[in-house]
Amino acid sequence: MTTLHQAPPTCTGMLDLSRPADALTALRKIYCSTRDARPVIYGWSGRVWSRREGEPDRLLFRVEGMNVRQCTTLDDPRRGSGFRVVSRELMLYLDPVSGEPLHTWDNPWTGAKVEVRHVANDPVNLPPVFERDAEGRPAPTPLRVQDERVFLSSEIPLFYSNPLAGDYQDMVGNHYHAMEIFNFTADRQTLLDRTTDTADACLSWVRIAPWLPFMRMGSRPGLMVFNATGQRVASIAQLPGVLRQSIASQYPAYASPPPLDDQRPNVTSWTAVRSQE
Repeated sequence: MTTLHQAPPTCTGMLDLSRPADALTALRKIYCSTRDARPVIYGWSGRVWSRREGEPDRLLFRVEGMNVRQCTTLDDPRRGSGFRVVSRELMLYLDPVSGEPLHTWDNPWTGAKVEVRHVANDPVNLPPVFERDAEGRPAPTPLRVQDERVFLSSEIPLFYSNPLAGDYQDMVGNHYHAMEIFNFTADRQTLLDRTTDTADACLSWVRIAPWLPFMRMGSRPGLMVFNATGQRVASIAQLPGVLRQSIASQYPAYASPPPLDDQRPNVTSWTAVRSQE
């Protein structure tokens, strides 16, 4: 059985990414902190485009987003040391010209005015990460060092039954099909220094996905491309004003992460619609 406990104290020197335990520590610094229950905040800004065959791409929205998270240390008799991330995520869809949060949106393809549903996903928890795999072998190191930077890249292909569809998707299609692409960069000296508990990491995020449910596009062909960049910030106060105001007035829970023992199922824009309709 996997147990929870406080992270062991670090020693002096630099992390050696060829050692599974050190690679795990570096990965944890990028994701959150080596200190259990220390909140870490990432913020990002970006744009959202449409992609439909036979017509130019359209800039649909600007976005401002944030994720507040914390880690807890795990220990597994077969997989060794590990950690788990619990988080909440907020992202606002903004007018591409004014930058103001949208309450309604005029769909250029259907002519309908629709209510905008911003991303307010609680929780967005990650699977546990360990220094060894399920067979007890050292887990591959996902980190790449180049000069004074360390890079972490991941592509997450998604294909599963759509929460808003019926029971016959294997016959008629309509599965949820998307890809999330994350790229983190961190300063090598800060990340590998054993005396630091987190990394001042930057991130880029790309998402290729179907139309959002609130757009009410039905079976119209096409997809959306999200492109955003951001970084870890020291506090809510360092987020853009539009996010700070929304957290203060509408989403106060997003000022802090979920509890470390949170076992709720993750929320997506699709499951949120289903639970609210």
